[in-house]
Amino acid sequence: MSGIKYFPQNLEIENKTILVRLDLNVPLKEKEIQDHTRIISALPFLKYLVEKKAKIIIISHLGRPQGIVKSELSLMPIYKYLKEKIHTNIYFFAGKIDNETKSKSSYLKPGEIILMDNIRFCKGEEENDEIFAKNLASLGEIYINDAFSCSHRKQASIHKIVKFVKDAYAGPLMKKEIEAINLIIKEKKEPVTCIIGGSKISTKINVISRLIKNVNNIIIIGAMANNFLEHKGYEVGKSLTEKNSKIIIDQIYAEAKKYSCEIITPIDCNVSNSFMGFGKIKKHKEVNKNEIILDIGPETIKNIENIIENSKTVLWNGPAGYFENENFSLGTNSIAKKISENTYNRSLISILGGGDTISAINKIENKLTFTHLSTAGGAFLELLEGKDLPGLSVLK
Repeated sequence: MSGIKYFPQNLEIENKTILVRLDLNVPLKEKEIQDHTRIISALPFLKYLVEKKAKIIIISHLGRPQGIVKSELSLMPIYKYLKEKIHTNIYFFAGKIDNETKSKSSYLKPGEIILMDNIRFCKGEEENDEIFAKNLASLGEIYINDAFSCSHRKQASIHKIVKFVKDAYAGPLMKKEIEAINLIIKEKKEPVTCIIGGSKISTKINVISRLIKNVNNIIIIGAMANNFLEHKGYEVGKSLTEKNSKIIIDQIYAEAKKYSCEIITPIDCNVSNSFMGFGKIKKHKEVNKNEIILDIGPETIKNIENIIENSKTVLWNGPAGYFENENFSLGTNSIAKKISENTYNRSLISILGGGDTISAINKIENKLTFTHLSTAGGAFLELLEGKDLPGLSVLK
């Protein structure tokens, strides 16, 4: 996506009020942050703005409160974490956002930060309400959208707000995300391999169809692979599958043949009678009706590692198995380690996307190296499809 206005490093922002839209939508359990990845990613830019003595107002969402204030979805845990990581005065604002809010935030001094509570507590956010967007825009002199993962939605703090601000830019995280996707689509180094997981093939058919025209290999893993195995006539037992996938898979194979893209599916698998059970390695023709396929097997792992070895660019979206149970995490862990090894030693371009993929990688104790880790889900996939995302189109 070209023509986007990115935040210029030489912009004079001292004493200016900067309204920054971030994605701080992190998993919480009993108000404790379970994964800090998204917050950690935002810290360098926030520290830069503090250093440049800007007045910073952060807006973000958490979960789906649907316009209702819910204490379990408050950004207070994120506020406490930011206070530990950024050495400046940080304030928390949990009031209404209306035409009087600007006067309440005017006490902010250069280098200080206000974190607004969950923007989705306000009904006007998800409704993309014009009056709400105008009130929100009045809080700052400069607006920066650094929440790529939310930019596929037409919501007030992402979309309509730009109509009412004088200066609007995409932030550095946004720029990294777009440049990473361009490494796969526009500036690719071949051979390009895409490893696609997930449970539903219907949600990724448009992505796969576009990738087929741009890459050399597509490796299907995770529950999605069960549909391909069933399509080939194998027994998949009680494994997760999607109904009426035959037509979609026929279309994928036809497109792949047309564009000389190889579709690779698992050779063997790790099965169990339950998600929390122990695994047993089997060839696909050996799977019983009472078993669930929960991971790829060693032959499949070796095959994928060989393909990665001979690739110069790899995109990975979606784990290989039910990694939440360590008995079925070997496939995902092996792929991650091989991609990391080749990124570090052989300058492999590696782009990893999707919340489940990042969660799986964060469970691995060894430090891994990748070109880019995207915490975005829907926005990442939609940009890969070639869609014009609402939050980006308004920044052109």
